Amino acid sequence: MEIRGITLRTPLSENEIIGLRAGDIIYLTGTVVTARDAAHKRIHEYLAEGRKIPFNLNGLALFHSGPLAKKANGEWIILAAGPTTSMRMEEYEREVIERLGPKLIIGKGGMGENTQRALMEHNAAYAMFTGGAAVLAAKYIKKVVSVEWMDLGMPEAVWTLEVEGFGPLIITMDAHGNNLVEKIIREAEERKRNLVLGRRD
Repeated sequence: MEIRGITLRTPLSENEIIGLRAGDIIYLTGTVVTARDAAHKRIHEYLAEGRKIPFNLNGLALFHSGPLAKKANGEWIILAAGPTTSMRMEEYEREVIERLGPKLIIGKGGMGENTQRALMEHNAAYAMFTGGAAVLAAKYIKKVVSVEWMDLGMPEAVWTLEVEGFGPLIITMDAHGNNLVEKIIREAEERKRNLVLGRRD
């Protein structure tokens, strides 16, 4: 079976997201915004207090990542930007998708039912980037546009990045309720049962 790579550019349209299916491989160009645990918690607090969020997520990609960066000639350079385990953000992600409008969530390991429902209701998708490839990820980051909430610490700050050909990203949760991780687990369990029962398919 031929595996096709889909190139997408932010801001992402609902039609583009609706056209994706779990298992698709995409490469992203445009704007990616990072946010980890502390940033998600602060977003929740800001929304609860009616305060203005100092960065834009609408139509963009939200990356669960804690970049390592250095400053050279007055500009930030990202040295590493690997994905963080996404389930740590499960408590807040539905609200982020509903209120701030990111169309693509990028991370590691998948997310839970609340996020899956939000993806379906708001035409968004979740993609996984290979864990342990932080330096590779940084290769596709062309520019740091801004950084907010540096008081949380460098990895927990919110970095707005311009990327080019960022990937490969595997769509594991799409806007149609398909979940690639759950599918693989179900199939593995079925194979295990068949082996135990002495059946071969």
